[in-house]
Amino acid sequence: MQENKPRINFWIGNAFLVTAMVFLLFMGRIWEQLGAVTMLLWIALVIAGVYFVLKDNDAPNLPG
Repeated sequence: MQENKPRINFWIGNAFLVTAMVFLLFMGRIWEQLGAVTMLLWIALVIAGVYFVLKDNDAPNLPG
């Protein structure tokens, strides 16, 4: 049986991804303030979110 362990990395990753989604909703306004840096910030949020979600997976899906 699997233990119910805390999945803190999963939730941190989801928080980053939700922030990136909200960021997209206000992309026009943020773009006016920050310019091209806005895209870099959004990309960084998505990368961080995916990293933490995938980091939570303990069993790697490697062949062999």
